[in-house]
Amino acid sequence: MAVRPIFRGLRKNNLLLPLRNTRSYLHSLATSFGFKEVREDDKSRKVGDVFSKIVSRYDLMNDLMSGGLQRSWKDRLVSKLSPFPGMKHLDVACGTGDVAFRILESIYKPKYRAVRDKSYDSLIGETQIFVYDINTNMLNVGKKRAKERGLEAYKSLVWGQGDAEALKFIDDSMDGYTIAFGIRNVTHIEKALAEAYRVLKRGGRFLCLELSHVELPIFKELYEYYSFSVIPELGELVAHDRKSYNYLAERVRRFPSQEKFASMIAEAGFQKVEYENLVGGVVAIHSGLKF
Repeated sequence: MAVRPIFRGLRKNNLLLPLRNTRSYLHSLATSFGFKEVREDDKSRKVGDVFSKIVSRYDLMNDLMSGGLQRSWKDRLVSKLSPFPGMKHLDVACGTGDVAFRILESIYKPKYRAVRDKSYDSLIGETQIFVYDINTNMLNVGKKRAKERGLEAYKSLVWGQGDAEALKFIDDSMDGYTIAFGIRNVTHIEKALAEAYRVLKRGGRFLCLELSHVELPIFKELYEYYSFSVIPELGELVAHDRKSYNYLAERVRRFPSQEKFASMIAEAGFQKVEYENLVGGVVAIHSGLKF
């Protein structure tokens, strides 16, 4: 799978941010919600309603819609991150915790336990994976899943509710930032990217896994049919909610192309920006570094 580079020429103790004035951004009064235009102050509520409706079947539907491939896509995302003991990591739009769990399990896997010593134990104790989502229903399901998988025993997962456009963390506090299947739902992508850049330390890595745009014409036609005909039917059958899955398909089509999104990441300040298409562009993983 080709990785495409896009070059841009142009406190350890308390990571939560005190109350502050957020940066000022100029935006129109309307934004997209699927193929519809809605007021900006309505979009977050509408997106929240979508995910609150589907939360009980969220993980099952993700597997059905992707034929189980979403698991390998998330594995690929985490492999690009290269998690390490002692890291401070932020997983935004965490959903029910899939990516955060993979990061934690990667840190605790045998390759690190084999060289365990006092320094390892100290680093493990400092490891913090912040699991962050705007939807409390998703977070509650995630916490339940973490308990069922025995991950609470590691005491490294830190759950938090908040907005990707106004993160509750201090500047230069995170070693890594991931967002999987979430950035397309924010109201202002540029603002979410600016926040990701702000909270990352120098040398920190930004990684985004997102549904994207298929390049091959024949495959594109099949994918369009699948997205707008099959997925809503699945939503109706499994989650009893066709409307929400219509929105999800429409939102993907409104999301920027791979090249455009890469340029937005670079404009936010990231360097060594690149992306990798998976399954012909059905999904893409974008990455960038903060220097």
